[in-house]
Amino acid sequence: MGFFRYDAPIVPQKSVAKNRRARHDFQIVDTIEAGIILSGQEVKSCRNGGMNLAGSYVSMHRGSPELRKASIAAYRFASGLESYDPNRDRKLLLKKKDIARLQSALDEKGVSVIPLEVTAGKYIKVVLGLGKGRKKIDKRERIKEKDIAKRMKKGEEY
Repeated sequence: MGFFRYDAPIVPQKSVAKNRRARHDFQIVDTIEAGIILSGQEVKSCRNGGMNLAGSYVSMHRGSPELRKASIAAYRFASGLESYDPNRDRKLLLKKKDIARLQSALDEKGVSVIPLEVTAGKYIKVVLGLGKGRKKIDKRERIKEKDIAKRMKKGEEY
């Protein structure tokens, strides 16, 4: 008798929500992928694209990271929607060494932890970015560089 080996099929990760403003406002130094604790209707709503990361951030609460101000729309086919709060704080699931890394990054001046993207496959995951805030003049220079690169690619003069 031989051993039976089962290889689970790989479920592709689909991007459900992106925080496009975060890459404009912050210089992303490092990224970490974290799990998130959601209710059943929130999972269904996320998979349907009902999540919005605009203005959301991560903070530490009693030693564990929480996603704040992320909005998940109510799943319209769920019951008991009267008491549902779409903007509630949601706990993030990370390893202890990643939590320590986040805590040390948050203790530094000018560093923030921002959710960049939410992906859905077998599990709902949040990609967190350690970012340093950009000043207005830096944003202008970055836009100018992008514009020059775009014009050079087209073959125009700048």
